[in-house]
Amino acid sequence: MKQKKILAFTIPQLQQLYKHELPEIYSFALKSETAADFKDQLMKYFHSKNESRESKQLQLLIQYDGQNIYELSTEKEMEIQTIDYLWQFLNRRIHSEQLPTDLFIDLYYQFKRLDHPEIIKPSKERIKARSERWPTGWDEDLLQIRKANKERIIHLLVTKIEARKGIKSRFQFPDNISGEEKYRLINEWWNDFRFHLAMAIKDPNELNRFLGESLSPVTMQLLGKAKKKGIPFFVTPYYLSLLNTTKKGYNDEAIRSYILYSPELVDTYGNIKAWEKEDTVEAGKPNAAGWLVPNGHNIHRRYPEVAILIPDTMGRACGGLCASCQRMYDFQSERLNFELETLAPKETWDKKLRRLMNYFEEDKQLRDILITGGDALMSQNKTLQNILEAVYRMAQRKKKANWDRPDGEKYAELQRVRLGTRLLAYLPMRIGDELVNILREFKENASAIGVKQFVIQTHFQSPLEVTPEAKEAISKILSAGWTITNQLVYTVAASRRGHTTRLREVLNNLGVVCYYTFSVKGFKENYAVFTPNSRSLQEQQEEKVFGRLTFAEQEELVHLLESGENIAERIQRFMKRHHVPFLATDRNVLNLPGIGKSMTFATIGMTIDGKRILKFEHDKTRKHSPIIHNLANVYIVENKSIAAYLRQLDQLGEDSDDYNTIWSYTEGKTEPRFSIYEYPPFRYQTTPEFSNLGVDTN
Repeated sequence: MKQKKILAFTIPQLQQLYKHELPEIYSFALKSETAADFKDQLMKYFHSKNESRESKQLQLLIQYDGQNIYELSTEKEMEIQTIDYLWQFLNRRIHSEQLPTDLFIDLYYQFKRLDHPEIIKPSKERIKARSERWPTGWDEDLLQIRKANKERIIHLLVTKIEARKGIKSRFQFPDNISGEEKYRLINEWWNDFRFHLAMAIKDPNELNRFLGESLSPVTMQLLGKAKKKGIPFFVTPYYLSLLNTTKKGYNDEAIRSYILYSPELVDTYGNIKAWEKEDTVEAGKPNAAGWLVPNGHNIHRRYPEVAILIPDTMGRACGGLCASCQRMYDFQSERLNFELETLAPKETWDKKLRRLMNYFEEDKQLRDILITGGDALMSQNKTLQNILEAVYRMAQRKKKANWDRPDGEKYAELQRVRLGTRLLAYLPMRIGDELVNILREFKENASAIGVKQFVIQTHFQSPLEVTPEAKEAISKILSAGWTITNQLVYTVAASRRGHTTRLREVLNNLGVVCYYTFSVKGFKENYAVFTPNSRSLQEQQEEKVFGRLTFAEQEELVHLLESGENIAERIQRFMKRHHVPFLATDRNVLNLPGIGKSMTFATIGMTIDGKRILKFEHDKTRKHSPIIHNLANVYIVENKSIAAYLRQLDQLGEDSDDYNTIWSYTEGKTEPRFSIYEYPPFRYQTTPEFSNLGVDTN
């Protein structure tokens, strides 16, 4: 029977399905006077199935049924009642109108796996066909649509600038010039990133106007509600030109869902909590990871070796607000915002920056700094140069101080510097010659004192964002000798078959290597874009697998990338030589609301509405804060059932039957970190001691 048909079943139809397709399970339920009797019958039945992987998974559901767990994302106790619900369902003890169907659909597929455990995976040819259906940002047909978009937007910008009387701006028309001259001026300004920031769309009605009045009344009503609640809008004319307002041509859902807010986000805004507990900091107290960090919101830390720096600059803004942003909590509190004029560094910033650098300098384990925000490249060139200079001086002092420390007591010196930015996708014209020179000069100076890895950590969500302008920006950064890595957020639109493999292929051919594929964090505000972790595992095992490299090939790739020269050409030749369509260098992970990233989990239950309950273990492939040894398992209820996710794919024009192996992915294991992302070994013995740690390590 087609999966799509089962997804539409009512409760009575599902009961009949169990009766005919799973007669043993159905019979056990009817013969059992209590749910406990039913569980006993099921356990005996599963034991008879020779302890297969599928049988063990179902036994896990029984073992946890009736137990209370502490669900970490909501920080609430909950009782698992998976099998209890099933018994009531099969015995018709709950009125059908009170029951969602998704739990029983998922359990049906789990039971069917007992007799049909084999996962029939798609062929390499099938994956290739799925991948090639997704266009890139430089396909000719697509470029013609975007050319028309740009024309429409420029004419609207003429009107907008004419109405901005009394506003001081470099982007004003001289008096008495013709409409043709105004059009020509905007065409010139279009290549200036500051123009797009100055002309950013900040209002729903203006957004609709710039999208050719293409938004539906329902969407406009929702955006109006969002504005009243104070959710910021900030979309540049450039990024709007990437959307398709026609009813033909390319599907833009992967980028459209980044600028249009969902009902769940709008309803929840104002009550959003920080997903990552260590982002909540109280003065003088260790964060959830056990680290003591300076007062304020400039340093975030969860691991011993790396900390995040968020400057008090325009880096607290972005080139646009992503609807699934992991820092929506900070936009809600206005620590991050789009008031660009007020974000210029204050006189006190330089003094504060020195104090923040002392934190890195005096810490015994820190060797990696990630400068982000907001967005690191939103800072002006001079400001960014000052920050990088402060980082260089700090690394220099830390190295010099180590001369007087004996082997075994030396501190970790700075080895990696990263800048987190989405501007390569949102505003690629930001990557100008002056910025490239700053990056090149910093790398030359920092390399001389032992810093070895220089990374622009960016975020392309779709091959649609990889435009001619983005290609040029990538090329410029690579010319400065910096590595570019990509982090994908695995939204529903991005999770469609072949979409991620296509993105990897496109980026690899331009010299970008992929770093993480992140599951969307599962609070209610992200319900619309959340993809279950089982789909991430399915993609990992059925699609990404065709880009995997042997250990010897990994070592070869690391050697090729070390010099930082001709990266794009080297990667292209490498893929051709080894016959791989892309490089599977990224790890599929979820940022846990506790400590660290992981994809090591088991499914231990399901809620009444079919959301899987996962028990996570921490990633054992990397160093953690010592507090990890004091923590219990992490339990998380996913934000969406698999059935609801598949229906969403059908609404997007996908065939949900093309995803029918998704039910089989009930447990995961974190992939090893690809070798190009490992820290290089020190030439000396560092101290095992920790500093800035507020927990007992004994």
